[in-house]
Amino acid sequence: MVKKSSGFDVSKYQLQGQNRTMTAKIEDTGEEFDVTVKQLSWSKRNQLISKCLEWGQGGTTSFNGDMYVRECLKEMIVEAPWGRTTEAFLVSIDERLGGALEALVPKAFGTEDIAKDADEVKKE
Repeated sequence: MVKKSSGFDVSKYQLQGQNRTMTAKIEDTGEEFDVTVKQLSWSKRNQLISKCLEWGQGGTTSFNGDMYVRECLKEMIVEAPWGRTTEAFLVSIDERLGGALEALVPKAFGTEDIAKDADEVKKE
């Protein structure tokens, strides 16, 4: 039996499933475009971090930041001007568009609020 604590509202901390339309800007050209993104859950973010963390001999670790950004973008972007965000699409874009998309991705390490990272990109 789960004991319910009065005064604590767990629903404040659960994802509500609402996608957000965000405007990203390509710095070099000033061009802007809208993408619809879903928020990554705490668990999904941790899964992606674990997938990108490689263990070496003697307990050393390395983090594949490129893979993390690509996996996050494929997971997060649900609607974009180019259609589905796939691996083939991501490896075909230049650094200008890549940089604009990278701004949507929550930082892999640190104590920042995951949702706050996405909010820093201009909202519509």
